This record gives sequence, C-alpha cells and structure tokens, in this order.
Amino acid sequence: MSNIVILNTNSAEFKRIQEIAESDRDGPVLMLNQNRYAPAAGYPDGPLYKGYMRALRGLLPKVGGRVLWQIPVYGQPVGEQPLHEILAAWYPTHKAFVELREQVGAEENYRLRALAVEYAVIHRCPADVIPMP
Repeated sequence: MSNIVILNTNSAEFKRIQEIAESDRDGPVLMLNQNRYAPAAGYPDGPLYKGYMRALRGLLPKVGGRVLWQIPVYGQPVGEQPLHEILAAWYPTHKAFVELREQVGAEENYRLRALAVEYAVIHRCPADVIPMP
C-alpha cells in the first residue's frame, strides 16, 4: 500500500488554495499530476490502475473538472524523478478543487489512488495559458 499523502489540508499551499477559493479572485486552475504507480497498480493496463482512472474520470465532472490529457513518461534526460505518467486535470475554479473531496465517489477515488499511486507531486498552474482540447 502507498504511503503518500492524499491531500494535506494543513499545508500552506492548501491554505492558499482555500483563500483563493473563498475570494473574488477565484478562477480556473490546472493541476499537473506527476505520478509513479505502485507495482500492484499494473500501469498502464492493470485493473487497479484502470479502476483508479475510471473513478477519477467519474469524479471530476461532479465539480465541473476534467482530465485534459495524460502522457506516459519514457525517461528523464535531466534529474531523477522516475515517473510513469503526467496527467493534466482542469478545474473551473480553485473552489471546485477544494470541493472535490466532498463529492459522492470521492472516498472510492482516494482509496484507489492510495493503492495505485506510489509517488505523486501535483503542481498548481495557471489555466489561462494552456491550450484547451
């Protein structure tokens, strides 16, 4: 089982996200997920990985979000951060990102994520500079 933190709601960054969500400055945001999957996930064809992706794709629309794209990582010519995949999740607002964990299906999504994801870093990025498919 994974030992990653699913969402640290006590972090300074999460507090910034909450402040934006509660302000009149809230707007679209892109969350760039860099993931390395646990062997048990069977990335990219295993049932655990596919179940997690199904749960994620079912959950995001509940807050108006969606996965824009997913790409496999072949290697790193610079640095050391072995990853399997980079996933771009778009949210209409920071508030939508905060409210994701309160939606029906969130518990199952986070349960599967905890089993499937061995390592993750999520970067909060501006959504107005990315091409939308």
